[in-house]
Amino acid sequence: MRHFDRRQFHLATSALTLGTMASTRLRAAPSDRLAIGFIGVGTMGRGHLGSFLGMKDIEVVAVCDVVQERTDSAANTLANHPNYKPSGKQALKFDDYRKLLELKGLDAVVISTPDHWHALQAVHAARAGKHIYCEKPLTRTIGEGRRVVEEVAKAGIIFQTGSQQRSEFGGHFRNAVERVRNGLLGKLQVVRIGVGVPAIACTLPAQEVPAGTDWDRWVGPAAFRPYHSDLCPKGVHGHFPAWRSYREYAGGGLADMGAHHFDIAQWALDMDKSGPVKVIPPKDTKATTGLRYVYPSGLEMFHGGEADCVFVGDKGTIRVSRSKIEADKPDILTEPLPEGGFRVYPSTNHRRNWVECIRQRKECICPAETGHRSASICHLGNIGYRLGRELSWDLARETFTGDDEAQALVNPPLRAPYTW
Repeated sequence: MRHFDRRQFHLATSALTLGTMASTRLRAAPSDRLAIGFIGVGTMGRGHLGSFLGMKDIEVVAVCDVVQERTDSAANTLANHPNYKPSGKQALKFDDYRKLLELKGLDAVVISTPDHWHALQAVHAARAGKHIYCEKPLTRTIGEGRRVVEEVAKAGIIFQTGSQQRSEFGGHFRNAVERVRNGLLGKLQVVRIGVGVPAIACTLPAQEVPAGTDWDRWVGPAAFRPYHSDLCPKGVHGHFPAWRSYREYAGGGLADMGAHHFDIAQWALDMDKSGPVKVIPPKDTKATTGLRYVYPSGLEMFHGGEADCVFVGDKGTIRVSRSKIEADKPDILTEPLPEGGFRVYPSTNHRRNWVECIRQRKECICPAETGHRSASICHLGNIGYRLGRELSWDLARETFTGDDEAQALVNPPLRAPYTW
């Protein structure tokens, strides 16, 4: 944990101006504050920035984005924050995350870029020895997820996937998971997850790249296509851009909120390190809901439902969303949990859980393996809808059985010159 004083920032800024970032050394005084850098400061990144700026034991030292106005805005937010303004501290600004990772004394990074960038940035951050908080879904493909898991384990860093429903939203999801895991619904019969549609191919027309936006770097390891403001709006904006809809960069609504709600289902099913063995799309190849996942026990989980997560057992049903939890029988939610039964990991603030786990050197509530397995559910669903046929999934090998076309979608190559 490092402390960056004003003089050190001025020295580093001068080094950047001279183009000598690789050799910059930020001399750090002893401190108990974690030095954090932000990779991606769009809408989600700014939300994280505001939260971490309010933590007394955190020092935000650098921000990075491919849109200049966003890095400027984020740095200005920091400079004017009550915890920073009196000291005159400023965040270093980067348009290349690799330069940010070279900062001496940097402890950790928050990754809030589009999904197609998560894996490469997480792998490089892990190799640089930085603790990582990475937005969900963890990766854009299944193969990328496995690589992240391996690199995080090799580096021995603390990793948190941004699946904050495990910690927050009034504890509704935590309550549901405990009641399912303790058998208050009896034997589970089916699970339904009410999230959006699968990803589609991007066919947006070309537009002129706005000044201050590095479009080639935004596209990064994905297949190149011309700029469009739906993907990367100009400057600072307050909405969630449409790149989430397109398979080149993300997994559609199925993965956007699915990474949250399928994650809760996996938790309730005690499948954090596992998943389904079959993917069965609806017979109507134009359908965008109704795909089924079959687990090793034979339990089926449906894409589509009347709430975020619906758990149906032979003794009752629980419906849980971010705003509420309800059951078809009142006693399901009022009955005391059995003594000595299952209890969820204690956490009420997802970001603080990460910070505290870094300090205590313990596993977070949603580590890389868990984030990967939950994201894999989304990717399997997208592949099922795209190919329109039943698929068999080998959980141990993370491969499709007897389907080369499906297997080719598990780990597609990165666009040159981007590399692991």
